[in-house]
Amino acid sequence: MQGNVIIQTYNPESFPIECAKEQDYLKFYEQEIKLRSVLKYPPFCDIIKLEVSGLNGNEVKKTITSIYENLLNNNDRNLIIYSPMPSPVSKIKNKYRWRIIIKCRLGNTVINEINNAIKNIKTNASISVDVNPNNMN
Repeated sequence: MQGNVIIQTYNPESFPIECAKEQDYLKFYEQEIKLRSVLKYPPFCDIIKLEVSGLNGNEVKKTITSIYENLLNNNDRNLIIYSPMPSPVSKIKNKYRWRIIIKCRLGNTVINEINNAIKNIKTNASISVDVNPNNMN
């Protein structure tokens, strides 16, 4: 069945758009899988988003910093840990949001490291862990 597809974009020359226009899945796949390997993206590793949110911005920042320090101190080199930073949408419904991104191969060792980094944290903020999140907001 044939039809027309309209794509609205600010970047019509981008590689994915060009491949879609040419309907060249294999070309797109080969380039994307190389890039994912170099950048250590899935399926070559797992991405974990550890997020802290709460009404008090200072407490949120203090909590995420403590978790980060715990992760660094207990890391047996299984984890690539990025510094804490505000989430791209840093405040939702009066709650401040900070996050840490971790790249690794998920397994019991990693789960234990993350649990150990969080377990003794005393805070009123919420802590969430999302493995291979659908979005990074």
